[in-house]
Amino acid sequence: MSTQLLIGGRFYSSSSPDATAMAVTDGTVVWLGAEQPGRALHPDAEMIDLDGAFVAPAFVDPHVHVTALGLQLTGLDLSAARSPAHCMELLRDHAVANPVGAIIGDGWDETRWTDARPPTIDEIDAAAGAGRPVYLSRVDAHSAVVSTALLQAVPGVTDTTGFTRGEPLRAAAHHLVRTAALAGLGRAQRDRARQAALDAAAARGIAAVHECAGPEIAGRADLSELLEFEHGVEVRAYWGEAVRTAAEARALVGELGVHGLGGDLFVDGSFGSHTAWLRDPYADSTGSGLGYLDSDAIAAHLRACTEAGIQAGFHVIGDAAMDAVVAGFERVVDALGGPAVASRGHRVEHAEMMDAEQIGKLGSWGVIASVQPGFDAAWGGRDGMYATRLGAERAATLNPFAAMAAAGIALAIGSDAPVTALDPWATIRAATNHRTPGNGLSPRAAFAAATRGAWRAGGVRDGIAGTLVPGAPASYAVWDAAELVVAAAADSVQRWSTDPRSRVPGLPPLGPDATLPTCLRTVHRGVTIHEA
Repeated sequence: MSTQLLIGGRFYSSSSPDATAMAVTDGTVVWLGAEQPGRALHPDAEMIDLDGAFVAPAFVDPHVHVTALGLQLTGLDLSAARSPAHCMELLRDHAVANPVGAIIGDGWDETRWTDARPPTIDEIDAAAGAGRPVYLSRVDAHSAVVSTALLQAVPGVTDTTGFTRGEPLRAAAHHLVRTAALAGLGRAQRDRARQAALDAAAARGIAAVHECAGPEIAGRADLSELLEFEHGVEVRAYWGEAVRTAAEARALVGELGVHGLGGDLFVDGSFGSHTAWLRDPYADSTGSGLGYLDSDAIAAHLRACTEAGIQAGFHVIGDAAMDAVVAGFERVVDALGGPAVASRGHRVEHAEMMDAEQIGKLGSWGVIASVQPGFDAAWGGRDGMYATRLGAERAATLNPFAAMAAAGIALAIGSDAPVTALDPWATIRAATNHRTPGNGLSPRAAFAAATRGAWRAGGVRDGIAGTLVPGAPASYAVWDAAELVVAAAADSVQRWSTDPRSRVPGLPPLGPDATLPTCLRTVHRGVTIHEA
């Protein structure tokens, strides 16, 4: 057996809140406490001096698109674009620097621009050069603008749902061109992207991610390659394809090697692209969005997965989409019983627009909600995209994390990267500083949702994964504790600020202007996967 004794640190542990040392044997936490008894109990251990650093359970991001994130990190990132013209300037520079092959870009958001319109196909052709295939995904990944060359390379797209000349491609038309664009990438380029994405995760204290794949996202080849890809960050894979029988569910899981049939199984789209499915029309556009699955299909998929013992899940954002999901769950609960449904830990992804009745029902059925507080940070508030799309009154109801938690819905919080940044501390800060008063979480609850809650969302229900207690896997991150030391010195009586949203004993400052911790080391099951 091999034992390490970490000394001179500050540990976030429910069992030993004042611990300054932790012993790890063969990838498992075996002891926490004060340094002196730790040395006496483990005299032959390898000593690791933390020099005052802060140690906490490693994060898990329960909703990520690994290859897409990596392509953003290694390719054309348009998230900083300030206008359509600036967006095209970034495209032009990228095309010059990379003169061969298709161009894939990601992250533009016209709602942040004074000239609040998407780039046009003529502008793309002019910036990239005639004949160059170009695919530029909107920040929410539910619509895209493309070049003439790419449009012409996909037969029949102009006759498909979601194509309107002069507008971004949505729905089926978008899925077709995205598939064509990704098919133009080589394996080496895709692997380079995966390496960059998983390296970025490890560097942010993340030990595991849930890949939300599907036939309309990046396809089977991407999923297969990702599951073959070796990296220290653990990947749990979900596949968003509906089934109708238990036999079909088992066969699909066996064929693909995935852990569940959910993630981005689309019931609807997104607010930003006007494709979230609403009861009432958008405030800034005609129509009420798009519904991709009705309650019959939802119930069939959920029942098949429940009977097969497989975790199911759905991408659901608008209130009409949530109506369909709740109706589907209700039918399966009536047929199989609440305990049978609850035992599978089925998930809803995003779950942004819910009323009290829906929240209560999902809580009673043991549904897990995988949510993204970064959405509220990016698009919430009186002047944000949500208010533009829905009006201020409806926008203020979005992402009701507090009500969900109070009703017994287990929360797992993540990023949907590359839609919002892969940055767990910023995500926790967004959850605690919700733009709508009363909708946020406490820092302790938000941290738990990004660690224990995310492990639970991935089927690990031992109660200790995502904690630092004896018997737990040694999956932890070491953080620069300078900010914590300053906070403690500034308030020796209470130790932390009196603002409950800002600080809580054991966690770093989480106020809107706080400097967030820097990751020094990430360890997963005793193996170091990142070292600053």
